[in-house]
Amino acid sequence: MLQLRIDEILEEQGHTKYWLFKRMEPMSYQNFNKIYNNETSSIKFETLEKLKNALDVDFDDLFEAINKEPKNDY
Repeated sequence: MLQLRIDEILEEQGHTKYWLFKRMEPMSYQNFNKIYNNETSSIKFETLEKLKNALDVDFDDLFEAINKEPKNDY
């Protein structure tokens, strides 16, 4: 599974969540917050490109793999 690492990138760059939100306009804050908190199951390519450009990173840098395998208790 993949998740966005927006908060880590912002911290590394010394920017705030609000700084990024203003660069993502006209996106609603509600939608932005869901993306920021990894609470969405889909994202438009257009939005990914906006994130990439605003943060000045490669697409590979936007994501991290997380291991969320289902737990099997037999």
